[in-house]
Amino acid sequence: MNGLTLLGRYFAASIRSQMQYPASALMLTVGQLAATAIEIVSIWALFDRFGAVKGWSFGEVMFFYALINISFSVADFITRGFDVFGTDFVRTGDFDRLLLRPRSATLQLVGHDFRISRFGRFLQAAVILAVATASLHFAWTPQAVILALWTVAGGTAFFVALFILQAAMAFWTIESLEAVNALTYGGAYAGQFPMGLYARWFRSFLTFVVPLACVAYYPVLAILGRPDPLGAPDWLLPVTPAAGFALLALAFLAWRHGVSKYMSTGS
Repeated sequence: MNGLTLLGRYFAASIRSQMQYPASALMLTVGQLAATAIEIVSIWALFDRFGAVKGWSFGEVMFFYALINISFSVADFITRGFDVFGTDFVRTGDFDRLLLRPRSATLQLVGHDFRISRFGRFLQAAVILAVATASLHFAWTPQAVILALWTVAGGTAFFVALFILQAAMAFWTIESLEAVNALTYGGAYAGQFPMGLYARWFRSFLTFVVPLACVAYYPVLAILGRPDPLGAPDWLLPVTPAAGFALLALAFLAWRHGVSKYMSTGS
């Protein structure tokens, strides 16, 4: 049985277990959609009060919002095992059981749990993307579609990398969850706005340290056909999502190092 087949079985088992309580699954999905909808209301209130903000319209900001939230929802859907790794596997000692199985621990953690509720954020972001498209009278050319898919792929890799780094940190400390949440969930929120709205030091941090701007800001500029007000060259904008895959490669190196140092749970 190859890895994809095994993941398919993990997925089917996870969905079947959640659908034993369909009303609960539906309410959780709607709840996730409603929770993220509040963010839209707050952004709309900002633009309704002040109009364009530093040259950015509400429709353009909705483009940023939609693509970053699609990326985050996909990453959140496939990384539940890494998200709860410290508390559900290291602290309890269940990671030992994963290591004894004839499959990689990474594959088993990806297949640990697929939450239906994550579709709430995804559907809401997809609707917002359609609204932004209509608001801007934007025409989806084949090039724009390919670039949007490339942007979502890079953004997904970026957030998956953060969840894996969070899990890797659990080999040394299981109290790092909130600190990493500032980068995962906080990063999803920060990526909803153009980088020009932030202070210079924060823009540098989100570009060169945690490359959120590379998967959320620069490629969206390329999709919209807008030059970067901050001065980045036009040729650079479409290639920046590759930074998400670079961070993912580093995250896997950190993960492998953590696994090699793992000596089972304590008392």
